[in-house]
Amino acid sequence: MKLKFIIEKSYSGLNKQRYKALFPYLEKTLKLYQKSWDEINKKFFKTVEKITSYPWKHKIYFCVLSPFHKGISSWGGNKIVRTWRENPYSMRKITAHELLISHIFTIFERDFQNEKLTNKQKWALAEISGWAITGLEKEMLKFWPWISEEEKYPLNHNYPELYELQRRLKPIYETKKNFKEFLKKGIKIIKRTGKR
Repeated sequence: MKLKFIIEKSYSGLNKQRYKALFPYLEKTLKLYQKSWDEINKKFFKTVEKITSYPWKHKIYFCVLSPFHKGISSWGGNKIVRTWRENPYSMRKITAHELLISHIFTIFERDFQNEKLTNKQKWALAEISGWAITGLEKEMLKFWPWISEEEKYPLNHNYPELYELQRRLKPIYETKKNFKEFLKKGIKIIKRTGKR
């Protein structure tokens, strides 16, 4: 598996003049991001497969650098979007998080279609799973050892509607036998809470 950073004008949302002025810096950032990610690429993809017990759906993933968006996942596709304005090392954890959301959506497609989850329910569980994997797994923390304790399993993000569910799922994640069991329990809870 491989993550390749790319620039796509269609994702920029900028007029021609502004895009032209920004393009050289996007190119420089792309090289720095790619170099940093390549240091963990192989181990990251293998570690995720080991943690989740599911193979990645795609052989190659693309990360579009954006002037505006902090992070966007394609919900099962092979393309994510990340801001160009971060340090090449500090960008790793959120980039990994967006990749994980895509990976978890493919797990839902593969093994949990009969659960009849809404897209919002899938998204909520994928977001929380992404935070759990990137912040509660010792092997993953080796890829971003500089993060603070609060960043490991953040409860101060832009989705306050997930705080309570996230709090409830943390001990379940920490005591799970395997990732599939965690998803099954998470699905039961999310259905009981009536979150649509």
